[in-house]
Amino acid sequence: MAQQACPFLAIDPSGQDLYGEISRIRARGPAVEVELPGGVRAWWINGLELNKRLLAGPETSKDAFQHWPAWINGDISRTWPLAIWVSVRNMVTAYGSDHSRLRKPMAAAFTKRRVDALLPRVQKIVDRALDGLERIPEGEVVDLRAAFAAPIPHEVVCELFGVPPGEDGPRASLYRIINRFFDTAITLEDAQANGVELYGTLTAFLRYKREHPADDLTTALMAAHDDGSLSEQELMDNLILLLTAGFETTVNLIDNTVHSLLAHPDQLALVRSGQVTWEDAIEESLRFEAPGAMSGLRYAVEDIEIEPGLTIPKGDPVVVSFAGAGRDPERHGPDADRFDVTRSTSRDHVSFGHGVHHCLGRPLAMAEATVALTSLFDRFPRLALADPARPPRRLRSIISTGHQELPVLLHGRPGSAAPDPGPRPEEAEAIRKLSGLEGTSGTRVPRD
Repeated sequence: MAQQACPFLAIDPSGQDLYGEISRIRARGPAVEVELPGGVRAWWINGLELNKRLLAGPETSKDAFQHWPAWINGDISRTWPLAIWVSVRNMVTAYGSDHSRLRKPMAAAFTKRRVDALLPRVQKIVDRALDGLERIPEGEVVDLRAAFAAPIPHEVVCELFGVPPGEDGPRASLYRIINRFFDTAITLEDAQANGVELYGTLTAFLRYKREHPADDLTTALMAAHDDGSLSEQELMDNLILLLTAGFETTVNLIDNTVHSLLAHPDQLALVRSGQVTWEDAIEESLRFEAPGAMSGLRYAVEDIEIEPGLTIPKGDPVVVSFAGAGRDPERHGPDADRFDVTRSTSRDHVSFGHGVHHCLGRPLAMAEATVALTSLFDRFPRLALADPARPPRRLRSIISTGHQELPVLLHGRPGSAAPDPGPRPEEAEAIRKLSGLEGTSGTRVPRD
């Protein structure tokens, strides 16, 4: 195996220079050893094609209990701040036949019928959020992430899983917990406390659902548990996966797309004039700012030859970087770091995974984003960044890609002219195209 130059690149747990780190790693080669938060070393992969290879093939596993010797032997402490990303037993961390077994009830529960039935409700949730924004005085700076991007997917995912509303109920608790769940700069004490609160909240929620079954995903998953398809731990950990990923990914997709369009008015003009579609804008956003920066750790099931003289040894952890793959210059050209809604390669990304681990929630996330974005820019055509010269602070995370806040002015900056929005495509058609729920002649349906 070729030896890597020392010192190892230490990854900043706050994620504030994510793309700078990706660029420096890329300059060192296709697979580079880095030091993750907590001193854990792993191989970092940025290339799109290598990402796809390691995501789709049997060379890597996400099951630390089978394929990460350092975890199995206790060399990695269970108090490691990122341990919950390793210790959970769900369909994402499963390997081989276990993955197929765990994914089957999830796929059966996440039906097209259930997603279709939810779309009118998504529009009502979006409209209610927009009504709230309209009550804000003109000229007041609004955090659009907190006031719009986050509440919509939180309410949608809670309805999908039958989480009851209430200020003191599990909805409010889950909102707080999930916002801390992706913080990779969190202290050990706070990470452990958050994990305890998460499992306690879900235990109480499952007790409630057993007493109040309904036509929702949680009841469907409990049925899979009752017929022996899922253990109690797997039921709990799959709920953690679906509730957290179903929320965070969509929040970031809405947040990042709004920010990218407002930061690039020429690109927004192309969308609003109808020269490119909302599908183009959202796919480019997924490439440019992957909502999830990485897939979580994977482990080499066998020695993996990357190129002559460079081999990842069996048992070593691997970071598959969705963010790095999205800006791979070998696929997207020398301007891969530029947001361009006309880019011909925009759809070639792995932001929703690839192969057997592609995201089951992609159709719903795409539909939510489409409804939210078309409705937002229709209601507030002069929407603008509050301070274009000052980029908003990034999330404190190497896992989640978004902003801590997104300050905007709903009615434009004083003295600015309202842009001509041009013709707006029929929303129902945009939703159908972007969600991938059905295909029509001439319609491009997103593929994994």
